[in-house]
Amino acid sequence: MDFRLTEEQEMMKRMAREFADNEIAPYAQEWDKNNIFPEETVKKMHELGLMTIGVPAEYGGPGLDHVAQNIVTEEIARGDAGIATTMAASTLLAADPVLIAGTHEQKKWFYGMQNEGAIAAFCLTEPEAGSDVANLSTRCIKDGDYYILNGTKQFISNGGVAQLYVVFATLDKKLGHKGICAFMVDRNTPGVSVGPKEDKLGIRSSNTTQVIFEDVRVPAKNLLGKEGEGFKIAMKTLDLSRASVAAMAVGVAQAAMEASIKYAKERKQFGKPIASFQAIQFMLADMAQYIHAARLLYLEASSRQDMGLPFTQIASLAKCFAGDVAMKVATDAVQIFGGYGYTKEYPVEKYFRDAKIMQIFEGTAQVQRLVIARDLLRD
Repeated sequence: MDFRLTEEQEMMKRMAREFADNEIAPYAQEWDKNNIFPEETVKKMHELGLMTIGVPAEYGGPGLDHVAQNIVTEEIARGDAGIATTMAASTLLAADPVLIAGTHEQKKWFYGMQNEGAIAAFCLTEPEAGSDVANLSTRCIKDGDYYILNGTKQFISNGGVAQLYVVFATLDKKLGHKGICAFMVDRNTPGVSVGPKEDKLGIRSSNTTQVIFEDVRVPAKNLLGKEGEGFKIAMKTLDLSRASVAAMAVGVAQAAMEASIKYAKERKQFGKPIASFQAIQFMLADMAQYIHAARLLYLEASSRQDMGLPFTQIASLAKCFAGDVAMKVATDAVQIFGGYGYTKEYPVEKYFRDAKIMQIFEGTAQVQRLVIARDLLRD
């Protein structure tokens, strides 16, 4: 068992950290305050290859393994969780259905668009279908060489800035999960529109909108897999994405801990730095323990993905634990900062708000516990 990173993984980690320190972190609070999607920064990320970390080498991408992809995700989230969401939602979450079920021609088209700078979005959640994926209402009707899509998707990361969508729709809601299909959809297709940008609690630099489909004619060649395989594709995609969300959560927690250490050394009470008080030291020590454990969990899940081993349970363990860790560490960071932590002058209130989504998207903490328990109880 070797815990050392490869030379390529170390290189990607350093590059992502330097970019986060120089191009993301200094501007993150401004983006957050003004609800800005940092388009120019995303373009810089594309130029560095960060927006295509999920593209296989045979389709013009860097061909990174899952460990490297998620190490990069952690470092970018350490700079800003919103822009990490933009990156991961495009090059990992939205691209994974294509990786799982796409033909060579479909991959060539989709990845080709990404290599040219196209942002992608994963369109699964609906106003009445979140954790209950089989209950989605967006319809797809076969019409010759096309499918006609009608429906509304909710809380779609990159929804208003994407050029590519992977959309899940049902042939007949009565069929439940057996009727769901997955499609690649070009944003420029007539009938596609987006709602206003959501005014969110956290990850505010990430663009989140409704995506609306009104009589959208999608070529049948854009169907991923076969009719009725969409649910299976979605579940496999979410399995793959959980380690990435865990990595993002670890990035937020790491940033909160680093800010707490710096502040504890500078802030004085009773004539000495608060870092000298055991109560503060214990909080910092707990932060380090939780973060290290969460990081090891997501790295194990990522490593099992790369080795082709079963990873569903460990990915849920990683996502669930890391989400809880991000929330606890960010909460303790606010406590260490005291009254200043409750103001927007310091970054920890932002980490606190950003952390909460890690317990919600890509399967809530409660859903992860269901997945874990079912796996434990399976014969």
